[in-house]
Amino acid sequence: MKLGMVGLGRMGGNMVERLRERGHELATYSRSGDGTAQSLVELVRQLERPRVVWLMVPAGDATESVFRELLDILGRGDTIVDGGNSNFRDSQRRHMEARARDIAFVDAGVSGGIWGRTEGYCLMVGGERDAVERVEPAFRALAPEDGYAHVGPSGAGHFVKMVHNGIEYGLMHAYAEGFEILHASEFELDLPEIAGIWRHGSVVRSWLLDLLHSAFEEEGGELASIAGYVEDSGEGRWTVFEAINESVPAPVISAALFARFASRQDESFAAKVDAALRKQFGGHAVLASRERSETTDDRVS
Repeated sequence: MKLGMVGLGRMGGNMVERLRERGHELATYSRSGDGTAQSLVELVRQLERPRVVWLMVPAGDATESVFRELLDILGRGDTIVDGGNSNFRDSQRRHMEARARDIAFVDAGVSGGIWGRTEGYCLMVGGERDAVERVEPAFRALAPEDGYAHVGPSGAGHFVKMVHNGIEYGLMHAYAEGFEILHASEFELDLPEIAGIWRHGSVVRSWLLDLLHSAFEEEGGELASIAGYVEDSGEGRWTVFEAINESVPAPVISAALFARFASRQDESFAAKVDAALRKQFGGHAVLASRERSETTDDRVS
């Protein structure tokens, strides 16, 4: 099939190549000017009806801007696929707005990262059945065997991807805590070696552990060149919000999210309050900020 791709970053660009390698024809547009089209209008002109335009742009304002422009360019029977990490409630709204113009909207949760071009992308797709079936040849080309499913109606694809990423937060932080315990122990442990053997026969083996082993091999067991600052792209927060809305306990995902927040603090005010209270009720010694910095420097060296 022929479709248009908007966004040629790390994910979108690799997806275009995987689709082309499997016989699909792509018209492409990127704000950087690297595509076959120099504007969304030109991109749409390069497609035949019924047209399919797939968005791989950042969630939020960027997706909203492209979506609104496409509503004015596309016509009846055309389809918009959002493959970014949009909030599922935004996807439900966009579905209703597109349907009012007889344009189909499909939300596709995409997992696979920079390895997806060769390994394939896991696709969690939401939307009306006829719209999903229209794009299914592309979905099956992008996914590995058994790696694609139409998971439900509008919003379901991005909802499933949101929870997927919340689980990812918890898995990553469990590895992080475990290796910090190993790192801090009295034993002189070879962390790359341990990560390596855990990949074979262990009940904690996973692709994330494969990637951690690769990181240790590239950066060294101390990961000295990497700052302990961890961003989040929103899905972990949304997962926790939905857990609260549904009264579902999610302590592991919540703790992993808060650990990311903690990683961005040079010095925690909450920790200062803890230290001040211990001094007040128990007379426990406290470190001045300068002493804390020196202690930290000594520990790192």
